[in-house]
Amino acid sequence: MRIFIILLILSFVLFAYPVWRLGEWLQLPTMVNLAITTPLFLSQFIVRFGLRHSRGRLVYAVRGAADFFLGLSPVILLQVLIAEFCLAVFELPTSGVALFILATTAVAGIWGLIKAWRPAIVTVSLSSKKLTRPLRFAQISDVHIGSRTSRFLGKVIDSVNRQAPEFLCITGDFIDQSGVSKEKLQALSKFKGPIYYCTGNHERYEDLEQIISRLESLGVEVLRNRAIETSELQIIGVEDSNAADQVRRVLPFIDVRKDRYSILLYHRPQGLEAAGDHGIDLKLSGHTHNGQVMPFHLAVKRVYEYTQGLYRHGETYLYVNQGTGTWGPTLRLGSQSEITLFEISAE
Repeated sequence: MRIFIILLILSFVLFAYPVWRLGEWLQLPTMVNLAITTPLFLSQFIVRFGLRHSRGRLVYAVRGAADFFLGLSPVILLQVLIAEFCLAVFELPTSGVALFILATTAVAGIWGLIKAWRPAIVTVSLSSKKLTRPLRFAQISDVHIGSRTSRFLGKVIDSVNRQAPEFLCITGDFIDQSGVSKEKLQALSKFKGPIYYCTGNHERYEDLEQIISRLESLGVEVLRNRAIETSELQIIGVEDSNAADQVRRVLPFIDVRKDRYSILLYHRPQGLEAAGDHGIDLKLSGHTHNGQVMPFHLAVKRVYEYTQGLYRHGETYLYVNQGTGTWGPTLRLGSQSEITLFEISAE
């Protein structure tokens, strides 16, 4: 009951209050304003509880619209609060203020949608004495198939292929829904090279073993607390865990080769120091989405020390991908969907 009351209060502040005020400023009839505000106020309860186990195109469209509104709600709320102050100090036409807020929100929504649908190619250049030739590979993370479509996955793989990497690393949260069929993941078979994958927290929330089976049937090398060696490389995958010291607990049971360039895949941006202590050269993570929609990046920074980009501890590097896909709203404000391309030169 306490959680339910908190959710009601948050829904009122984020959804009901700003929408109702905009309706008042536009001088909408009370019943019209009520008809608009009520479903938006209840939207998250409808999709999170009422439609949680439902399927179908209409359900998917309703869920997507509710999530999109959720993503834009902080933008609307902030503007309404600023407008309240301005209207108290200056004599301004309320309808003009409301239309301005709706216009800027629409622009933010379109911009955020583009950012979410077009992952940027982020190139990271490093070097290593362990390599005798240049190395070029890609990382995607947090694609969230289920929340995102197979069509989006196809666009991602096409974009990766255009970069011509030797192999592809997937650092968890690739799937976030039960029952995602092999057919919906078929785009993976279009990648021109090996694919290495480690689990994320969202796969653990769903049908993990079936997900693993489907990925393996498509030729994906699933690394669950084990390593694989190829050429001058050692690629290690650590299973996702809520434990902050998961990397430190697992690595002692894996023979990390000091004579090979070692790449550690672990979904969460934790364990950099442990990776350095075991001689890992490069750790790849995701999970944070860099907050995805501001101001949630502030909350992410309070939880994780490393949130996006490149970090270093001794001779070990950590790269945190901002997420190739999105979770919840298909929206990016203050962050960027990305595909990371690593170019590692031989010293």
